[in-house]
Amino acid sequence: MDLDFTPSQMAFRDEVRGWLAENLPAEPLPSLDTPEGFELHREWEGVLHEARWSVVAWPEAHGGRDADLVEWLLFEEEYYRSGAPGRVNTNGISLLGPTLYAFGTAKQQDRFLPRMASGEEIWAQGWSEPDSGSDLASISTKGIRDGEWFVLDGQKTWCSRGAWADWMFCIVRTDPDSERHRGLSYLLVPADAEGLERRPVGRLDGEPAFAELFFDGCRVHESNLLGGEGEGWNVAMATTSSERGLNLRAPGRFLAAADRLADLYRELLETGSSDEGLLDEVVQAWTGAQAYRWQTYRTAAHLSGGGELGAASSMGKVFWSELDVELHSTA
Repeated sequence: MDLDFTPSQMAFRDEVRGWLAENLPAEPLPSLDTPEGFELHREWEGVLHEARWSVVAWPEAHGGRDADLVEWLLFEEEYYRSGAPGRVNTNGISLLGPTLYAFGTAKQQDRFLPRMASGEEIWAQGWSEPDSGSDLASISTKGIRDGEWFVLDGQKTWCSRGAWADWMFCIVRTDPDSERHRGLSYLLVPADAEGLERRPVGRLDGEPAFAELFFDGCRVHESNLLGGEGEGWNVAMATTSSERGLNLRAPGRFLAAADRLADLYRELLETGSSDEGLLDEVVQAWTGAQAYRWQTYRTAAHLSGGGELGAASSMGKVFWSELDVELHSTA
């Protein structure tokens, strides 16, 4: 693998860096888990979208730049390095977006992707249930067909972004006689659907980062079925592949955190203090972030050459999960 970036890639990086320097909010935005912060982050998504930075790897028709994987990784690096606001629509852009490209009809893609890219519609993930958290195949929320409609009854919990999102993507059991992986379907549900009640769930600090969803005869049109009826498990696995692989955990966020750790240790040295044990931890975390960076670029080069993600998805998940813990523990 060639570790040097091409002139066009370096020009792309410089363009990103220059735009961010000129357009970042003057002050940090409030937490996106507050009503005010949520809306301000939505507005920021609109600013990114207007300059076609919100979804750089998507086709131009859906608001992107047709950027390749390396350019997308470079964008993520510059974005996190700049200290730009968190992305409020990660559930949509990084999880549902790739799933729509894989399983959605052209009509569904044209309907949902542009509004997702602009921040006009923010998405929540409605998968977990009170009795089936990590065991997705055991969900019990029903979605019984009634002509052109699915009638939903049941409960979802721990729905990230669920308190204020405009839409949610849900897995429901459309065959009531099925068990486990069979009989599941993947539905896109508007937050204002009749028969849907949202109850915010507060964190320890009181901010409602999650929500519970209660479906009581909630009707969802069949045009919002993603993939075929009963194919929800396969569609969901595509979403989780995005979650574990490149789409959600670009190394930029870890590189920025590692650089900040190094800066903090330099500040400690300036006070005349030092801690060899802490220095070892900082160096280990910083080195891990660099290793993850190049492992990700290697995977990107493999995919660009026609390869498949395969086991690299699981390897990456293990690596960044451990790195995330290491960075936070050291901090």
